[in-house]
Amino acid sequence: MTTARFLVSMVWLLVPLAAFPQASSHNHDAQPQPAAAEPAAQAFSLIKSLAGEWEGAVKTDMPIAASMDAVPMHVTMRVTSRGNVVVHEFQQANTPLDPDKYDHPVTMLYLDSGQLNLVHYCDAGNRPHMTGKISPDGKRVEFDFAELSGSGKYGHMHTAAFTVVDENRHSEDWTFVLPSGKVVQAHFELRRVK
Repeated sequence: MTTARFLVSMVWLLVPLAAFPQASSHNHDAQPQPAAAEPAAQAFSLIKSLAGEWEGAVKTDMPIAASMDAVPMHVTMRVTSRGNVVVHEFQQANTPLDPDKYDHPVTMLYLDSGQLNLVHYCDAGNRPHMTGKISPDGKRVEFDFAELSGSGKYGHMHTAAFTVVDENRHSEDWTFVLPSGKVVQAHFELRRVK
């Protein structure tokens, strides 16, 4: 390769780098964020702070599920994909990961274009997508329904909310819409176990 072609190649490699502002020398991990994305980034940081394992009871307003109220639930939340995704997994406490016997829904939370997103891979066989906003006090993230992928034949999750009490306690509120349109609410009071 001639010197001239080498220099032209280097210029093409460096031009994209010069187009982006550099982080200060004191914070090498800082990524420039548009001002509008700050609330979404704050909400995502709050969700990330919940990484760990949690247990607690669920309370529902569905009479047929009243027996669930005494069943402890286990929630695992982990940050993955170089900090770009939080994986949230529910299961009944002290049960194996056996999809033929037990429910085990998985939820992914991530930022995209300045918006906090949630996709719930539901045991009902569908994937509701929700978008989230942080509360003014910075302790609660509420997700509203955006769209549904897959069949709504058995109903679908419609909203979710995560409220941080302190570093070892948080609550989750989930609503499920039945095919009839009736809304079922579930409230989880969770304590950190890891």
